[in-house]
Amino acid sequence: MRMPLILFSWLPTVVISFSPVTISNSRSVPITTSSSSRLNMGVSTDLLPHMSKCVSEALGRKVELASASGGGYAGGGGATTSAVFDVATSQKFFVKATTGVATTMLQAEYEGVKEMATTQTIRVPTPIAYGNEGRKAYVVFEYLNFCGAGGSNFDLGVQLAKMHRCTSPKNQYGFHIDNTIGATPQPNMPWMDDWADFWDVHRLGHMLTLTNDAGYGSDEISALRLKTRELLSQHAVVPSLMHGDLWGGNKSFAKEEDGAIVPVIL
Repeated sequence: MRMPLILFSWLPTVVISFSPVTISNSRSVPITTSSSSRLNMGVSTDLLPHMSKCVSEALGRKVELASASGGGYAGGGGATTSAVFDVATSQKFFVKATTGVATTMLQAEYEGVKEMATTQTIRVPTPIAYGNEGRKAYVVFEYLNFCGAGGSNFDLGVQLAKMHRCTSPKNQYGFHIDNTIGATPQPNMPWMDDWADFWDVHRLGHMLTLTNDAGYGSDEISALRLKTRELLSQHAVVPSLMHGDLWGGNKSFAKEEDGAIVPVIL
């Protein structure tokens, strides 16, 4: 049976890569939670001491975390979200957690958001810490005061364009860590000098391998890859820093402490 061949470059939610524009259909679905004995999305509280230690080391001060009330989301790859707060200061943090093979997904997400934050071009939730214990992993982010409306989409576009002007080290394509499409592994290494090579090997070729060539014959696959390389080679592409899954659910507006409403990408 033949499977449809999707000729897009896939990157997971909030994980970026130095590559031209990419498209993804990953979506997060809101769900309701109420358990006070667990991190809101079902992560057991036995992870809190490890998380507290990790955040303490990142902030350079003692932090004791406890579960905070509020809803969360189930995201791509099986990750879940919740909120925690520091008992001493009441400072709140946003947490994304998962178990099993998806733990590497969160590490890549942490590295990706950190890379975007470093550009200082557009607001992102500041990544605080990544940690793992056994089969469990989590990322702790700054907790933002989202307001949903009142911000400027024009400003968001301008700031995003500024981030896209941040080019990759040595003018190469890839990223310093592999990531995932949901829970599916996605290679970004080794870095490559040519965009067509990167796409052919790390995107299209990788997906064809995972799908056993999607039911197509070797001649058809060879023709597809040759034509794809031909099309991509016609463009003089500059490798720039990108968000890998920027859709309506991954952009918002937040109110800063001074009252300013700023665009945020997640």
